[in-house]
Amino acid sequence: MSEHIVAATDGSRSALSAVRWAAGDAARRGVPLKIVHVSESRLVDLPLRPPPGFHRTVTEHGRQVVEEAAGVARETAPGLEVSTSVVTGRPVDELRAEAERSAQIVLGNRGLGGFAGLVAGSVSLGVAGHVSVPVVVVPQVSIAPYGRIVVGYDGTAWSEAALDYAFRQAAGRGARLQAVYAWHMPALSPYAVPYSSLVEEVFCAHCATVRQMLAPWREKYPEVQMEETAVCAHPVAALRDAGAMADLVVVGSRGLGTLGCAVLGSVSHGVLRHARRPVAVVRGPG
Repeated sequence: MSEHIVAATDGSRSALSAVRWAAGDAARRGVPLKIVHVSESRLVDLPLRPPPGFHRTVTEHGRQVVEEAAGVARETAPGLEVSTSVVTGRPVDELRAEAERSAQIVLGNRGLGGFAGLVAGSVSLGVAGHVSVPVVVVPQVSIAPYGRIVVGYDGTAWSEAALDYAFRQAAGRGARLQAVYAWHMPALSPYAVPYSSLVEEVFCAHCATVRQMLAPWREKYPEVQMEETAVCAHPVAALRDAGAMADLVVVGSRGLGTLGCAVLGSVSHGVLRHARRPVAVVRGPG
C-alpha cells in the first residue's frame, strides 16, 4: 500500500465534489493525491469496427476529465502534489485495484457512464467494503463544515477499525467526535409487557459495556472532544439522524450485532443510501 489518496472522476458534479473532498483530506495528511478516470472497456472494445478516430476521442476525453479534476484539486489545496491516470476496463475492477495500492479511495455517489447509478450507485457499492482501505463516498452537495465526525460503534473489531479512522479524522480536522451506539430492540409480542423492564436492563447493560470500551480511546486521543450517544433504534436511522450535520459519517463494513452485515451489508448499505453527507466505509480485520 502506498501513502497516497485516490479520487475517482468521470467529470460529473458528484465526482468533482469527491475530488475536492479528497484534495482537502490529502492536504491535511500531507500525502499526494492521484486522480483516476476509467474508460469503460465496453465502450472501447466494440464488437463492430468503430468509426475513425473513436479511440483517440475516448482517450482525449479521459485526459480532459482528469485535467479538469486536477485543476479543481489544486484550487482546493494549493501546493498539493497531484497526479492523474486514465485507464481502460471495468470501473469497479480498476478502482478496486487502485484502492489496494493506496491509503484511501474517494468516490462520488452519482455519476455518468460507468459511474452511473442511484444514490450510492453501482460503482461505489462495488468498491466500498470490498477493499482493505477506507472508501469515502461523497454526495453531490456543497460540503459546509460542521466541525463534527459521527461514527457507528458496537464494540466489535470491525467497529474498532471504524472508530480508529474516525478519531484520526477528527484529530486531523480539529473536530468533535460523536460515537453512536444503536441497539435494535428485539421484536416482542404485544402481550410481553412484563419483559419491558428486562429489555431496558439489557439495553443499559450494553450501554455500560460500550462506555467502558470507549474509555481507552479517550486516553489515546485526549485532544479530541468525544461524546457518546446510545439510542434504542435501528442503526441506519440513528446514524442518518446523527450524521445530518456532520462532516463525515464513519461505518464499519463487517460489524456484528447492532452493526451486523456481510461485506457491505445492511447497515453500511443503508447509511450509504440515506446519508446526505460524506460516508466512510472502513473494512475491519480479515
